[in-house]
Amino acid sequence: MQLKNNAYRLNETVKGVETMTRFALAVLALASGVYTYLGVRGLLDGSATFVFFAAIIYSAAVSVAIYAFWTFMMRFIPLVVSGIQRISLFVTMAIGAVMIIAMSSWLNAAALAGSAALEQHMAVTLQGYAEDIDNAHANALASQSLLPDVQRAAERFSRLAADERESGALTGSTGSGSVVQLLTQMSAQMTELGSTITSSRDEVAGIFTQGSERLASMRELVSTPGAIEPRSDQFQAEAVQLTALIAALQQTGVAASVQRASADLSAGFIAPVANGQNPDLASRQDQVMETVRNSVATQSAALSAAANEILAQPKVAQRRFVPLSSAEAVIRYWSDFIPSWAGAISIDLLPVVLVLVLMIVNDAMRRDAESLAEAENITAAEMIRAMTLYRQMQEADIDLPPAIAPAEPAIDPDQRIVAQTDPKPDTEPATDPTPDTSSVTPIDAAKRQRGDGPART
Repeated sequence: MQLKNNAYRLNETVKGVETMTRFALAVLALASGVYTYLGVRGLLDGSATFVFFAAIIYSAAVSVAIYAFWTFMMRFIPLVVSGIQRISLFVTMAIGAVMIIAMSSWLNAAALAGSAALEQHMAVTLQGYAEDIDNAHANALASQSLLPDVQRAAERFSRLAADERESGALTGSTGSGSVVQLLTQMSAQMTELGSTITSSRDEVAGIFTQGSERLASMRELVSTPGAIEPRSDQFQAEAVQLTALIAALQQTGVAASVQRASADLSAGFIAPVANGQNPDLASRQDQVMETVRNSVATQSAALSAAANEILAQPKVAQRRFVPLSSAEAVIRYWSDFIPSWAGAISIDLLPVVLVLVLMIVNDAMRRDAESLAEAENITAAEMIRAMTLYRQMQEADIDLPPAIAPAEPAIDPDQRIVAQTDPKPDTEPATDPTPDTSSVTPIDAAKRQRGDGPART
């Protein structure tokens, strides 16, 4: 009886929450449709009217599909008891859940985290631009590392020319001869090369300052609250300007110019003719100019090697800012928005919990009802015959079975023994005036006691 009451209560409870279940499922389907509308609206192109109606139709279809699908699952899965059939329904439910995620959940995530994902896209792109301008600036300044070597070479040639002019330190003869002219020429070339490197420093600094200002404007666009579309458009315009500045930084590098100039020092070396008045002085001038030639060749090789190392550094690849839709941004940066994805999927797949609850409750009701198997197997004809007989017994006022009627009064055992051992009389007893009721049915006897009809003999 307790199991029967438990199954009854479970059944009544399921009926009581049926309205609430339908209402909850409708609300979830409607919420999914609303966020699907917000997500799909950013993917459509065309007039405002077209986008509105197209998004409304799609979101309505999604809501109806979600409601119908989970209604079918809630109706059928709890009723199926066969293992293979239930597994088939579970597989069907899994396929439907994947389809719901494909047509709705990712759009819900786009609606929930679309603006944040676009800001994330701009922030990542901004970080890439900052790295690019830093690398381009570093490559441009790498040529400045050659300036000290060039300045030292210019000073050395200038100092040797002064020493030769004043004291004849190289040829042993003072004055401005061929050696002094050659050393002065080499010093002038080195000084000119150093001036080229120095002038490029100011240009590099100016371009880098402009790039830093562009980066500051782009950071402000990323962090400023408000609608994301206008900020994204302005960010793209700033990115174009910054790309041009990065390209200009790479073109201002003077490493190639230094490499060519250093190669010209050796290849284009022009030594003057010795102008000594005697053969000995002329011979010494030739020896000194040959030494200068070797020194210039060594200096040229060193500068060329340093310039080649700078030129061998990888160039900064041109970066482009590619605008994304909110849905594309959410998919690309999904790992940064796992909570939003979880919420979007939960809206669509929460009815799975309701399906499992109904399945468990229905299994419990079936187990409780198994204890009344004999009552479940009675036929309608047997029930009608039993009820008819019971009504006839009530109408005839016939004693009920022992389980229902009161027990008969107890008989003294001594009297029962006497009644059994009492001998039969020798003579025939007098005729009993009471009519014989052996042939009277219990129903007729009951009616006769009530006075409903004559007694039968």
